[in-house]
Amino acid sequence: MIASIIAWTRPRARAALAAALAVLGGLAAAIVTIDAAQAQAQAQTLKAVKERGALVCGVSEGLRGFSAKSADGTWNGFDVDLCRAIAAAIFGDAGKVRFVPLNAAERFAALQAGKIDILSRNSTWTLAREAELKLVFPAVTYYDGQGFLVRRSPPVQSSLELDGAKVCTQQGTTSEKHVADYFRANSMAFELVTAVTAADAIKAYDAGRCTVFTADVSQLYANRLALEQPDEHVILPDLVSKQPLGPAVRQDDAHWALIVKWVHYAMLNAEELGVSSVTLDRALRSQKPVVKRLVGTEGKLGADLGLSPDWVVRIVRAVGNYGEVFDRNIGVKSKLGIPRGLNHLWTSGGIQYAPPLQ
Repeated sequence: MIASIIAWTRPRARAALAAALAVLGGLAAAIVTIDAAQAQAQAQTLKAVKERGALVCGVSEGLRGFSAKSADGTWNGFDVDLCRAIAAAIFGDAGKVRFVPLNAAERFAALQAGKIDILSRNSTWTLAREAELKLVFPAVTYYDGQGFLVRRSPPVQSSLELDGAKVCTQQGTTSEKHVADYFRANSMAFELVTAVTAADAIKAYDAGRCTVFTADVSQLYANRLALEQPDEHVILPDLVSKQPLGPAVRQDDAHWALIVKWVHYAMLNAEELGVSSVTLDRALRSQKPVVKRLVGTEGKLGADLGLSPDWVVRIVRAVGNYGEVFDRNIGVKSKLGIPRGLNHLWTSGGIQYAPPLQ
């Protein structure tokens, strides 16, 4: 009798097992389909940029050293060169970029609305900007902090001597909030004078409507050059905040964020490995595995990003490595003369540190 029961149940068990496997197979196929659809949805920015034939990059309305338009209509600067590097990686042509000048109030809305592909405009990475605005900051390209610009006379040694000061700053920036926090935390009185644009804010300071101008220190170096007598103004040594500056993209395209992130990291790795616009041809002949991966003579890192094998070569040939971009636009040998400080490589005492290309 037991044998007959077993014989009777085996076909049913086999049928049940077959049905279960069919269901699992269907689920697996559905998951694969969903994953493929999500991957396709998350690669639309690169596709759109390629079809358009140009990258659309949001920049400041004019901040010397970072993004400023010359008399002949050419855009130049540290933030500008990041977009040129991305264009070089994609097209092999750093000139395939359309720059869109944006003020602080409109910059994030333009990115959210899809009017630009990337915002490269001395913007601070914060939780609220990612969580509330649905943006992502792929990397920190410049470590900064907020400081104060004052006149040499009367002499001021510390920001703690600014009790009762009138302070000029730009609306819609983290500087506006940080300066209020700083003065209140130190029980100092102040009057805030704001302007829509940084240019208007520094003009107000130069005209004497306030005794202090506050912004990120990098911006203070740039704006000081716009004053009638730049040498009559000094930047105080105090920093009242940390300002990690970098590009921003939308959260709906993880692949695009990956490309932006690794363009920056490739430039850092190139500097660390001694690969520059001057040494590039020698690097292409290198037999070191880490250099070969960087320049694309070994591995498939470019293909993984949807780029050509020589994507890093294109970047370095067009704009240089990170150190070259920094020195040319804002470093001590430029008109701004900003010490590299925290933005040195980690091997030189700074905190610029890139994951390996492997």
